[in-house]
Amino acid sequence: MLPYEIRDGVHVMFLQPNPEKPRGGVVVLDAWLIAEIKATLVKIAAEKPKGFVLASASTRVFVAGADLAEIDALDDAALHAYLKAGAEAFAMIPALGCPSAAAIHGATLGGGLEIAMHCDALVGALPAEGGKPWQIGLPEAGLCICPGWGGTQMLPARILPALAIERTATGATWPVNDAPLCLFDVRADAGSGAEGAIAAAISWVKAQDASTGCFVSMHAPRRAIAPRNAAAIAPVCDDLAKTAGATKHGAACIDAVRVGIAKGWDAAIACEREHLVKLRHTPEARAKLDGFLKK
Repeated sequence: MLPYEIRDGVHVMFLQPNPEKPRGGVVVLDAWLIAEIKATLVKIAAEKPKGFVLASASTRVFVAGADLAEIDALDDAALHAYLKAGAEAFAMIPALGCPSAAAIHGATLGGGLEIAMHCDALVGALPAEGGKPWQIGLPEAGLCICPGWGGTQMLPARILPALAIERTATGATWPVNDAPLCLFDVRADAGSGAEGAIAAAISWVKAQDASTGCFVSMHAPRRAIAPRNAAAIAPVCDDLAKTAGATKHGAACIDAVRVGIAKGWDAAIACEREHLVKLRHTPEARAKLDGFLKK
């Protein structure tokens, strides 16, 4: 299981690198970590937590994303199973039924942002003045593939939909200092690092009060695109289909948004999985992935 502790009445779980593949202390979402997330959340759920914070044990990143080498070695059926296992594990966070926040202090990319967005709040500790900004976003389309754990749905639910969909469809990420202000619910003191982010996340969680209605759980309806926004997002998809959606991977991202609007969360992430499994076989994706994996 992953390490976790209770601080000021709030459960704090620490994502950590695979001990068999330490990768210099960088947290990567591989099959081992996904299984550990699930096992740990099962135990935490049994303790009926009053609040939950998702943190990272890495001093270098929050989560660098999925393990592309592991993904690339899977056949299509195994990749579907891997993606589904991740979706099921991440969904256990909102299912805890208590306020939750991700304490982000370093690079948060792809699946790392997707698991963070399963929390009610994103809390970010920016670099100290003069420090190098870390990246945040969904870079999958830069490799000619697409998100597979709900990114196409959750990012438009958090920031301006047109910007979210365009960035997802092109794979462009942000230096954290330039990220949309509304991406983070709370910004910890600059330079405070992981501990600062965790402290701020605990404070946010404790400020939520389910008994007075202050807290609204981010169960599936809130982490997905709200039905009331669907009418406004549909023409955005039409416009972006001519630009960011002109590529196969861009079109796949926009298609997942459309499916989410029409059929909801479960259908949307199933659509993401279908596209991701197929896209990785395209010549464009093979060239990008092979180049990435050779580095």
